[in-house]
Amino acid sequence: MQVTEQDTATRETTAQLVEAFLKQRREQIAQRWADAPLFRTVFTVSRDEAVEACKGVVDALAEVVAGGRPEDITAPEFATVREQLGHVAASRARGGATPAQIADDVAALRPPVTELLRAEFADPSGVQAGEAVLLLSVVMGTLRLVVMETALSAGEELMERQRQQLLEVATPVIQLWDGIVAVPLIGTLDSARSQVVMESLLEAIVDQRAAYAILDITGVPMVDSLVAQHLLKTVAAARLMGAECIVSGIRPAIAQTIVHLGIDLGTVVTRSSLADALAYALARQGIAIPAPSASRVSPS
Repeated sequence: MQVTEQDTATRETTAQLVEAFLKQRREQIAQRWADAPLFRTVFTVSRDEAVEACKGVVDALAEVVAGGRPEDITAPEFATVREQLGHVAASRARGGATPAQIADDVAALRPPVTELLRAEFADPSGVQAGEAVLLLSVVMGTLRLVVMETALSAGEELMERQRQQLLEVATPVIQLWDGIVAVPLIGTLDSARSQVVMESLLEAIVDQRAAYAILDITGVPMVDSLVAQHLLKTVAAARLMGAECIVSGIRPAIAQTIVHLGIDLGTVVTRSSLADALAYALARQGIAIPAPSASRVSPS
């Protein structure tokens, strides 16, 4: 369908009307939006803060209308809207709201501003009013998409932080003795967790001034070539930090697997249990641990 000069002129006129409306009715719109769930649930201490945040969004929407690309979420004018509502959406996401709920909150902003816009016209049901409301609806619909995108990104960032925190909690570094630290590994050792293990261990070596670091793999169900590579890298990194690394908890089945895979652990000190690894590290420091005496039963 060919766009005529008259159509273009009509669109420009409508855009100017809506832009002027947003600027002139900025305070009234902000006052109404401040009581909407999107802002009310975030700005719980001061309503004035919510009003100011709403004013920033209204100003940004006026820029979007003036830019002439109200349906394009990639339009540069929407960058300001992303900034204005990004913190609000992220806060709602951290509070447990889903992207769909946040999108519904944004959709709830449209009726109050549409009502104010219709009231600007002598004939609220006339053609000019209808075109203005349609443009405003397009802008608000695109705003909904922009906020959904922002909320999804915030949710992904939150999940990544939680995943990282779980990895750190699941990979504790324990000080067994002065100068001796240990990492008891339980579960699958993938690349992400291996990186956390290495970082946590190296930090502990520096903080504790540890000369010996024990990697206990008793709780690791399977050792393949990838896991072995991760262990070797961790051992090498610990050596660079001046600590000797001992791998403990190598069960017979794991030992056979390592041999069958042709993995060379010849340069790595290994022990069958964490207790044996600790005894080795203590002996290297000149600390003797007496063997437990056998219990004796007194003759009756």
